[in-house]
Amino acid sequence: MDKEFYMRKAFALARQAAENDEVPIGAVVVDPESGDIIAGAYNLSEHGQDALAHAELLAMREACRKLGQNRLRGLDLYVTLEPCTMCAAAISFMRIAKLYFGARDPKGGAVVSGVRFYEAPTCHHKPTTEGGIMESECAQILKDFFKNKRK
Repeated sequence: MDKEFYMRKAFALARQAAENDEVPIGAVVVDPESGDIIAGAYNLSEHGQDALAHAELLAMREACRKLGQNRLRGLDLYVTLEPCTMCAAAISFMRIAKLYFGARDPKGGAVVSGVRFYEAPTCHHKPTTEGGIMESECAQILKDFFKNKRK
């Protein structure tokens, strides 16, 4: 399987989020050895009334629950939007091996934008990162969602 295959799975979750009036961001945790998707989630901040219910956090929590462990060493995370500082820190604490993201987030991102969390000397674990996978689609679904909100 290639990176776009997994990002398409995360994107399908982002579409599901939009259909449920949630910010359309999706994430999947993948075992690169087997190719299995361990867990996936989309943002639930609105319906869950929980500002911490970001797709990345929900997917990582579910993967830990399914695997019966508190870290995700050796696993990869695909997310449709560059993670914020909170999620970047959680990804580091979870020991995700590789982080793949779709659209960059100049305002709220913390990987290649903003604080660049993984470049901080206090960051304990820095995953390998790659952005720009299905970037235009991942950016467009967010633009469309917020444009419709402003109507």
